[in-house]
Amino acid sequence: MKVVLDTNILGSALIKAGKPRNLFNKLVKDKQLVLSREILKEFLEVIENPKIAKYTSEKDLAIFLKTLKSAARIVQVKSKFKAVKEDPDDDTIIRAAYDSKSNYIVSGDKHLLSLGEYREIRIVNVDEMLRLLKDESTAN
Repeated sequence: MKVVLDTNILGSALIKAGKPRNLFNKLVKDKQLVLSREILKEFLEVIENPKIAKYTSEKDLAIFLKTLKSAARIVQVKSKFKAVKEDPDDDTIIRAAYDSKSNYIVSGDKHLLSLGEYREIRIVNVDEMLRLLKDESTAN
């Protein structure tokens, strides 16, 4: 299984303990996390915002980024299609999932979540992804 995390989930995983961090850790441990350079760039822009940066330390950020670099599959995105009319920036997430042949996108973004699915890629929230991973582990 391959899973793309939206930048809002990555940000939440970085700044506080809870379900997004639990999901991040599980995906990292099981080598299921997929990202693109574009997603990483957006993530870095978000966490450099002083309103967000105040919630984490440089040390925690360094550890998080090191984990990302070592555990995530970084896909090269070649697709240029447009999928989210309401928020074209969200196309970055969908293109990464499509080009990496990922099974899921996890997001808290209403534009992505309202799609539900795109070209056989399911778009779910954190709770649903955690439930899917739990179901998968009990089935094995």
